[in-house]
Amino acid sequence: MFAYQLIQVVNIAFQVLMYLIIGRCILSFIRHDPYNPIIKFVYDVTEPVMAPFRRLLPMGYGIDFSPLLAVFALGLINKLLVQLIYIVF
Repeated sequence: MFAYQLIQVVNIAFQVLMYLIIGRCILSFIRHDPYNPIIKFVYDVTEPVMAPFRRLLPMGYGIDFSPLLAVFALGLINKLLVQLIYIVF
């Protein structure tokens, strides 16, 4: 029972982070106020995740592919963490 609840919490946390990264991508296409608290929250939460991928994958032709790589990596980490929880519990 505890393992199922822990897996649910992990899945929800990773999904929220992925949605925030997708939201950040959408925000990059539209004009927005960087001082808006909601937009600032999105950038503050996603920047620690995005920065390492941005260093690994430089911008090419004005397109930032780091969100794609970040979402892929988060999905992989999520699956590995869920499998680890299954093994431990």
